[in-house]
Amino acid sequence: MTNKPITQSEINNIVWKACDTFRGVIDPSQYKDYILTMLFVKYVSDVWKDKREFYAKKYKDDQVRVERALRNERFQVPKTCTFDFLFENRNAANVGELINTALESMEDANRNKLERVFRNIDFNSEANLGQTKDRNRRLKNLLVDFSALDLQPSHLEDNDVIGDAYEYLIEKFASDAGKKAGEFYTPAQVSKLLAKLLNPQPGDRIIDPACGSGSLLIKLSKQVGSNNFSLFGQEINGSTWALARMNMFLHEIDDATIEWGDTLNNPKLLEEDSLLKGNIVGANPPFSLDKWGADNAISDQFTRFHRGIPPKSKGDYAFISHMIESTYQDTGRVGVILPHGVLFRGSSEGKIRKQLIEENLLEAVVGLPANLFYGTGIPACILIFNRAKGDNKDVLFIDASQSYESSKNQNRLRDTDIEKIVETYQAFQSANSLSGEEGEVLEEKYAYRATIQEIDENEYNLNIPRYVDTFEEEEPVDIGVTQQNINELKQELANVEQQMEDYLKELGF
Repeated sequence: MTNKPITQSEINNIVWKACDTFRGVIDPSQYKDYILTMLFVKYVSDVWKDKREFYAKKYKDDQVRVERALRNERFQVPKTCTFDFLFENRNAANVGELINTALESMEDANRNKLERVFRNIDFNSEANLGQTKDRNRRLKNLLVDFSALDLQPSHLEDNDVIGDAYEYLIEKFASDAGKKAGEFYTPAQVSKLLAKLLNPQPGDRIIDPACGSGSLLIKLSKQVGSNNFSLFGQEINGSTWALARMNMFLHEIDDATIEWGDTLNNPKLLEEDSLLKGNIVGANPPFSLDKWGADNAISDQFTRFHRGIPPKSKGDYAFISHMIESTYQDTGRVGVILPHGVLFRGSSEGKIRKQLIEENLLEAVVGLPANLFYGTGIPACILIFNRAKGDNKDVLFIDASQSYESSKNQNRLRDTDIEKIVETYQAFQSANSLSGEEGEVLEEKYAYRATIQEIDENEYNLNIPRYVDTFEEEEPVDIGVTQQNINELKQELANVEQQMEDYLKELGF
């Protein structure tokens, strides 16, 4: 072992190479679970090994004192749960069973942290990994690939590389998983933008009721700038919930509360008999979720839908309603990523939208570029709701749809695009409310400050072009030059027709 610490890029390369074991065998949306679980096992095992070496040196190989000290560590790792044990048994005929047993034992040894985390992963699955011979070969290759990783903390360049490698893998899987990617991942730059807009402060409670693999929650926590925060999330998909739990641990956020269940029909983030309240609630819920539970909404015990019940086929305003009711009454703020339909659709959605605006909760509408999200090319928007707007009833509209870096498969927000949106929003927050009925252009074709009177005149339609003038005037046409070009084209056509007639005569036609 050299003294040179392993770098982020080296870790990323090794773990991405390990994915070759499954490519072409099972879908990326499935094999992500195997890769990310094995990365977690390797990380926990190497941390355990590192601590054992540290205490052995500290206590001069007094094993009683070493074992006593190890009992106070973040995770307990019995010998048969370690990656080294699994690697030693990589040629076993029942290697899949050994890995499953190791995961069960690790859950049992860390019941408070890991209960149910590995329940949805089966390393002995014939359906996913093939018949015994093929399955054993694939699992052996997986163990061999991960054996090249040294994740002992004392050998790493910094403590963030493991969590960053996990995030790197999740994003790579999302890019391969197509439409299914939206179920577990929000593009990193979009999460970064929302985190900066919401700007949580030390001491804040931060909630994501549709947290996926936890990436947005982690971006929000990093925005705080200290460890003085508390994180809460809920996720409906069991395997994705497990990824979120592991993601938190790999980022050394051990006290995050991540619940498994359907937020709209069975909210798990509760305090006694009420919804858990937070300072910041951010989410990228599934777009226009069908069959979200409208039939049960009228009798909702938390009265989340008192402004109206959204249509059965579109759950966007159900998530908005839940998120707003999950904030502190006087200080809470909500940031939610949704399709543009929420800005202008009528019926029950229009009534809910009107009431939210009349309650002076809506603070900003940000239109994003198309093709930012995995699995859909439609443009989305960010809505910011603020319970602390006070006397300021204006609403900020930003059209950032043309500010992005274009690429072949997917567009991407640049840091400069993010900073411009955030700076425009912060300037809006610090300015006084407009006194008259007329709004104010903050930047041509980009940002507009609308009054409540204007929104009322637009019948509470929030479609961004109604407020941000994006019309591009065409260059004036010079009629004289255009007529001259037409005459020249006519003459050229006549010449060609005459030449064609001469050729036909020569050929005897």
